[in-house]
Amino acid sequence: MSIALLIFAATVVASLLALYVSPSLLERCLFRPYWLRRRHQYDTLVTSGFVHADMPHLIFNMLTFWFFAFPLEQRIGGAAFAILYFVSLVLSDAGTYLKHRNDPDYASLGASGAIAAVLFASIVYFPTQTLFIIPIPVPIPAPLFAVGYVWYSWYSARHSRGRINHDAHLGGALTGLAFVLLTDPGAYAGLIQTVFG
Repeated sequence: MSIALLIFAATVVASLLALYVSPSLLERCLFRPYWLRRRHQYDTLVTSGFVHADMPHLIFNMLTFWFFAFPLEQRIGGAAFAILYFVSLVLSDAGTYLKHRNDPDYASLGASGAIAAVLFASIVYFPTQTLFIIPIPVPIPAPLFAVGYVWYSWYSARHSRGRINHDAHLGGALTGLAFVLLTDPGAYAGLIQTVFG
């Protein structure tokens, strides 16, 4: 059974339940840096990655996951993919914790950090990959999409509203790149060869 498929299904189901059936589930899963140590809510470092703020948030994250997670899992294996995903969920929240650890009102959710890690790790292995985003009628090169993703994350974090953890995107991207560097440094030689000939 594909680990990526299990994560995809669990995220969609948990998000839909939290959005439309049990709002208390969403509240329970929120990552609140202020309460992380004070109330020992360490599980929210992971559970917050399985719920989303609204349908556009869920759809955008799951489309990105769909395009990049499955080829990456085939390349690195299910166990390595699971490690990358769950380590990224936790580490991508480090910056958010440091930034908001003294703010009792801040709360965030979403799988964006882990998905950014998957996106950037995938680009190391498949730098020529492209994807389609409706309504743009032409394929978008994965590296260009990644640059746009980081810019959007940076901009959104500075103008943040709602509960989407935009700060986690950059942390996730760096975690994904570091993961490949630590587990398969030779992949970067292939990336450089493909990009620079």
